[in-house]
Amino acid sequence: MIGVTERAKSALKEILTSKVDNPQACFRLQADDQGQIGIIIDIEMPGDKTVEHEGSTLLVAEQQLAESMNHLAIDIDDSSEGSHLIITEKPA
Repeated sequence: MIGVTERAKSALKEILTSKVDNPQACFRLQADDQGQIGIIIDIEMPGDKTVEHEGSTLLVAEQQLAESMNHLAIDIDDSSEGSHLIITEKPA
């Protein structure tokens, strides 16, 4: 499964709690037909790989996608335009 830094976990958790009323809601990684990765709000499904934070499921992905993303990590990038989630290669 993709790695998620503690800072990114905190940011994602804050977004979920401030924008979504469903306590079962989490973020889902999904790939489109061109292989671009996107994040949507969904609920955990049987067989999903998960990332937990503070006792709840924060991020899920279908098993095949999760396995293909083992070398990646979600982090926060601070720029002059503000903070943004980014996907990078995991450090070796």
